[in-house]
Amino acid sequence: MKYSQLCEVYEKLESTTKRLEKTEILREFLLKLKHQDSQIIYLLKGRIFPDYSQKEMGISEQLVIKALAKSTGLQEKEIVKKWKSIGDLGKVAEETASHKSQKTIFSKELTTEKVLENLKKLPELEGKGTVEKKLGLISELLASSSPTEAKYIARTLLGDLRIGLGDGVLRDSIVWAFLDKENKEDFVLVQEAYDRATDFALVFEKAKQGKEAIEEIGLEPGKPVKVMLAPKAESIKDAFETVQVPCAIEFKYDGFRMMITKDNQGVIKIFTRRLEEVTLQFPEVKEYIEKHIQGKNFILDSEAVGFNPKTKKYMPFQDISQRIKRKYDIEKVAKELPVEVNLFDILYYNSQSLIKKPFIERRKLLEKITSEKKWQIVLAKQIITSSEKEAEEFFQEAIKQGEEGIMIKSLQSPYKPGARVGYMLKFKPDMNEFDLVITGAEYGTGKRAGWLTSFDASCQDGDGNLLEIGKVSTGLKEKPEEGLSFQEVTEKLKPLITKINGKHVQVKPEIVITVKYQDIQASPSYSSGFALRFPRFSSLRPDRTQADIASLEDIKKEFKKGNNK
Repeated sequence: MKYSQLCEVYEKLESTTKRLEKTEILREFLLKLKHQDSQIIYLLKGRIFPDYSQKEMGISEQLVIKALAKSTGLQEKEIVKKWKSIGDLGKVAEETASHKSQKTIFSKELTTEKVLENLKKLPELEGKGTVEKKLGLISELLASSSPTEAKYIARTLLGDLRIGLGDGVLRDSIVWAFLDKENKEDFVLVQEAYDRATDFALVFEKAKQGKEAIEEIGLEPGKPVKVMLAPKAESIKDAFETVQVPCAIEFKYDGFRMMITKDNQGVIKIFTRRLEEVTLQFPEVKEYIEKHIQGKNFILDSEAVGFNPKTKKYMPFQDISQRIKRKYDIEKVAKELPVEVNLFDILYYNSQSLIKKPFIERRKLLEKITSEKKWQIVLAKQIITSSEKEAEEFFQEAIKQGEEGIMIKSLQSPYKPGARVGYMLKFKPDMNEFDLVITGAEYGTGKRAGWLTSFDASCQDGDGNLLEIGKVSTGLKEKPEEGLSFQEVTEKLKPLITKINGKHVQVKPEIVITVKYQDIQASPSYSSGFALRFPRFSSLRPDRTQADIASLEDIKKEFKKGNNK
């Protein structure tokens, strides 16, 4: 397919904010795609691999600037000047495409196959001369591109297409194109297939064949799975009414989610809820699984909790979160900040999917195949009860031991990958906090000059649009040795800057944080229509993505609850 045809779709999607219009644009496009074009689905998302893939292009703004200079003949400083003025390297690429050097006159017309071919080579390049090789691959595409094509190549390289295409719209367009858009069950069918596969290209291929083909999409050990999520419970009584009694109640641990898989070759891999592989970062967990879990293949759901190896006291998530991204001194850090794996579910075992089995059966299987060892791998502490009094006592025990609260689970429930459903609920102490994503920041002055010190925090609406709900400027330390610091957060945000306007910057929405606050008030100052009063930076959540942040409905619910007190 001609790349220009895909760019026409990009342009149409970018020109409207209306979800139904975007869905119709995509529906028409998907109907034109052939089986061999399925990987174009990745390009629609600004990617070149499935969502479960760990491969990244790893292209910086500086390298794109160099490639633009090489393909246009302009000086790098001219391109940087335009970038600072426009704030979008894609538009800079579009504007400068007319300045291409003479040698590009005879370049070939771009195809999506060529774009994918060149971009897929980028993550594979290593060692001496890597930068020049990457520069060559990118420049080749830019040299052959029209202004519009150059814009979207640059944006794809930087992972920022700016066309407002969320997973929900892509899912709906597949239903509209190949199934029955009047049947709500078809939307559920496609969503569940994606949550199992985390690969929209595969879902697209199967959808062209019909419902039965979609249902064939199953779990696969060795690939990450979207975890099932739990809504909040207002009270134990409400939770009991939702899940029905008797129900299972487990500790809610202050750690991070680990999806652990073992494939048919016996290879063990560990993934976070972000679908990131962290097997190398947690070598001890791999050993625990090898020693204490029986089975030729499986997929386990768990929570990794850090503890002090000397005092044997559990540690808060923030203390061990640094291990998730660790690349060096892994063995040393594993000894200093060890984790205990708390198993609480199993999705797949010995080549059989278990997600439709009742939770009580899945738990019994876990008990059967696990040989527990304290401080290494244990089953989540659990009771089964119909008594609110027993549940309250169990909750108090969890809080006393330093855990976050409790999970309340239906005994008969299936496992729904990626879903936030009432099969299980979380109940925590009444704390005013939200997980939000940073969408912008402002540089400080005086002794905080050079650091980003005020952060724009955003929630999301039902379509995945980000809406600001406040600026967070307290809770961080000035000295790194004192805890989470302005310097550390600044270093994480700088590579994500997409636009600079004086002291204020816009950033890609990749850094999720937990924000504590006093209460919520209505406010026309922010796009959400609400503002957090006295927001405070609580912690970074590298284990979470934009999909995990608070929704506008969550905000409204808490606002209403606060006003009714």
